[in-house]
Amino acid sequence: MDLNKKNMKRIALLIAFGLLLYWGLNHPGQAGQMLSTVFSIFLPFLLGGCLAFLLNVILRPVERGWRRAWGKRDGPRQKRAQRPVCLLVSTLLLVGVVFAIFFIVVPALKDSVVNFVSLLPSRLAHLEHWWNNLAGFLEAHSIQLPEFSLNSAELQNNITSFLSKYGEDFLNTTIGITSSIFSLVVNLVLALAFSLYLLAQKETLTGQAKKVVRALFSEKWAHWITDVARMTNRTFSNFVTGQLTEAVILGTLCFLGMLIFRLPYAGVISVLVGFTALIPIFGAFIGVGIGAFLILLVSPIKALWFILFFVILQQLEGNLIYPRVVGTQLGLPALWVLAAITVGGNVMGIGGMLLAVPLTTAIYRLVRENVRKRELAKGEAADAEDATGAAPERAEAPRKPFAAKRKK
Repeated sequence: MDLNKKNMKRIALLIAFGLLLYWGLNHPGQAGQMLSTVFSIFLPFLLGGCLAFLLNVILRPVERGWRRAWGKRDGPRQKRAQRPVCLLVSTLLLVGVVFAIFFIVVPALKDSVVNFVSLLPSRLAHLEHWWNNLAGFLEAHSIQLPEFSLNSAELQNNITSFLSKYGEDFLNTTIGITSSIFSLVVNLVLALAFSLYLLAQKETLTGQAKKVVRALFSEKWAHWITDVARMTNRTFSNFVTGQLTEAVILGTLCFLGMLIFRLPYAGVISVLVGFTALIPIFGAFIGVGIGAFLILLVSPIKALWFILFFVILQQLEGNLIYPRVVGTQLGLPALWVLAAITVGGNVMGIGGMLLAVPLTTAIYRLVRENVRKRELAKGEAADAEDATGAAPERAEAPRKPFAAKRKK
């Protein structure tokens, strides 16, 4: 390897990285503190980037609606006002959703949990009576059921201690947040301002980022980085849009259906089903399982009706409503979605389940595109080889007669 200026820079960077890694492995406490400090410094910008991504998901359909509403009257004045007005509407929509969750849904959940704990002994007694009647009926037909072994007092104590423990932890966390409320407000204000600036100037910033990539990398690598960034952004946007739409549709239909059939805990179970539906494939069934257990304590028959209702609702929503409203957003086979959810859940919990699917989709599309290009290149090479082999051989130049050559 030639020790030119470019290679010397690479060697210096490798040596610096090696020394930094060696120091971090030998001083993990100081390295962790340094990373925590760096993270706290850049936290407002990270939050701003995440907030800008969520707002952009709302902003794009709002801008499409703006252009559709103005139609042919979309003149220079309307185009100048499009971004500020649509950005304001998108921000108000997001703030309204957060406000509704914290000031409407959360108090309703709290009241439902308190009501559930207070009525738990009578509900368990009712369930035990129903179970014993069913066991007696089946025993007459030579079918033995296990004995009902739930202790209402013990279960109530366990639930109360669980809520007290995590309620105390939540209270301590809230007190800790309140003690640093100034820092929290500053970070949120900076994050919101940064996200609004990113969205207001997103076309300009995107063009500047492309220029920086072209300046730092060769044309081949710059083109590849740009394509990967565009595909990753599209994949994550499609995933967020699809899952949020499915969650809203499924939660709303579940709430309306439970009101029509007069099933208990309609608001709580619908919110739970909608929230767990953010996890692809089997997420909504987690909420259904918890909801069925809550209804089971009220009425086993209603619990069976609820399960039957949700199975029909899931088929209707998955096969008719969701494909028409959302469409195929990811294009990832179900096997890979299941594998991504499993691995992501084992590594990072619920957050890993949510992030693993779009990340796996991006990797899957990159690999598929690479394989397609290689197959196309090999096919073109084979076609060229076949064409060369099938071409007529070039006519050889006529040889001089042996006699004439000998005569010379």
